[in-house]
Amino acid sequence: MANFYSDNPEIKFHMQHPLMERIVELKERNFADKDEYDYAPHNFEDAMDSYDSTLEIVGDVTANVIAPNAEAVDAEGAHCENGRVRYASKTYENLDATIKAGLTGMTMPRRYQGLNLPITVYTAANEMVSAGDAGFENIWSLQDCIETLYEFGDEDQRQRFIPCVCAGATMSMDLTEPDAGSDLQSVMLKATYSEADGCWLLNGVKRFITNGDSDIHLVLARSEEGTKDGRGLSMFIYDKNQGGVDVRRIENKLGIHGSPTCELVYKNAKAELCGERKLGLIKYVMALMNGARLGIAAQSVGIQQMAYNEAVAYAKDRKQFGKEIIKFPAVYDMLATMKARLDAGRTLLYMTSRYVDIYKALDDIARERKLTPEERQEQKRYSRLADAFTPLAKGMNSEFANQNAYDCIQVHGGSGFMLDYKCQQLYRDARITSIYEGTTQLQTVAAIRYVTNGTYLGIIREYEAEPVAEAYEGIYRRIKEMTSKLDASTNAVKEAANQDLLDFCARKLYDMTSFIIMAHLMLQDAQKAPELFAKSLNVFVNYAESEVEKHFNYIRRMNEEQLDAYRHDISEQA
Repeated sequence: MANFYSDNPEIKFHMQHPLMERIVELKERNFADKDEYDYAPHNFEDAMDSYDSTLEIVGDVTANVIAPNAEAVDAEGAHCENGRVRYASKTYENLDATIKAGLTGMTMPRRYQGLNLPITVYTAANEMVSAGDAGFENIWSLQDCIETLYEFGDEDQRQRFIPCVCAGATMSMDLTEPDAGSDLQSVMLKATYSEADGCWLLNGVKRFITNGDSDIHLVLARSEEGTKDGRGLSMFIYDKNQGGVDVRRIENKLGIHGSPTCELVYKNAKAELCGERKLGLIKYVMALMNGARLGIAAQSVGIQQMAYNEAVAYAKDRKQFGKEIIKFPAVYDMLATMKARLDAGRTLLYMTSRYVDIYKALDDIARERKLTPEERQEQKRYSRLADAFTPLAKGMNSEFANQNAYDCIQVHGGSGFMLDYKCQQLYRDARITSIYEGTTQLQTVAAIRYVTNGTYLGIIREYEAEPVAEAYEGIYRRIKEMTSKLDASTNAVKEAANQDLLDFCARKLYDMTSFIIMAHLMLQDAQKAPELFAKSLNVFVNYAESEVEKHFNYIRRMNEEQLDAYRHDISEQA
């Protein structure tokens, strides 16, 4: 029987990283739960066995329920009936299977009926569910919104809402509006405190809300009358049982059909404040979005994996000119590059998730006791690493997902353009990944300061200082040469002291940085498991070199005159 975990040894490899020991130590608090919960681990090995068993279950459910249902879910989609969402029929089967398997509330503490799993393990689950059906993953993975309520809500709210999510209640984050997409400080949904009702009342419209008819919503709304910027926004918890929110329509989308994207109308909807007033955008949404971006990175890797699987299966089966097309260089070049992107994007994803795990665990401990000076330094280090790596993981993996889905269709040839094959759904589903939860352009904006202030270069230098096996010294020198070109490009842009030039070249610097970091991570992986990664490393470094060289040549020729050629004079266009 198929299993998306045991069939992909690369995922298990990433669960065995040395940082997992520190993650388990922090997450389990010296295994304090073992005396109260019979499913709590007693030691590190026990914890790792538990993670392995959980991922086996996820792999089984995904391979044998979610993936087989994907075509029917995509064809039927979700519907709006009398102001409510009706999922595709098979989506209910998926939800039932995941709930019965205990795959909800995965990262929440056991005292709230959660599994207390690290984010790295949850990320692996997310990847596999996405490989099965990226649309369903959008519904299932929004359980991660409960992290924000756990971090910033009060204990009464935790006691009331977290067990519901652990039991299978669905969630959504209601942020964007018709006139406020990426510019969330323009949100105008109004929150007014009602003394008569003893609660907040929400009025207005939200748009592009994934799983918008969920059971529990986290809502960004304007609580401070007369304000127009982010300082007037607060976060609220809305329980669907309270009523007051209707689904006006479900968007007719290119892909992810199983995931209802809703326009919501709030009419005196009763809600309660989450955390403090005025911090909704400044603090809480930022935390919510970082989690969501890691989730989209995992979704993107899942799509990459399935695109690669579909392409290889077709190439082995399809014959032209008397032999299987996988034997043609033009085809196996595409397949090898798809696999290299997948392995590189995955190693970046899991390194990011491990960084997030450590700083979030220390944040959680800090709510219980004062951190030691050493712990505070560790918290600061991993928080910075997580903040630097998240935009790389989200942006690059979403771009790789789109490219792998494109190449999957190309391998299929004319058949790939037909609706009979899985690759067309992957192509449609992949397209949104580089748009929602912050476009790749916004990921570049988030990352560029770490390019110009030397943070990424410092990380790369740390990688360079690690020992390298003799067999990989050639690869190592080639990656160092790429880094020299990144350093020269960054200095050239900085020395120009031209903000327009920096903004224009930012994406090139972002790509160069990402390729070099992924190459180093691949080098580390290949030395530990050459049977899994040695071939991909060689292919990826070839690929990365060509990308870095392209951007290096582009940037060194760019000047004010060249930049002016790209500018659009709006008055002339009019």
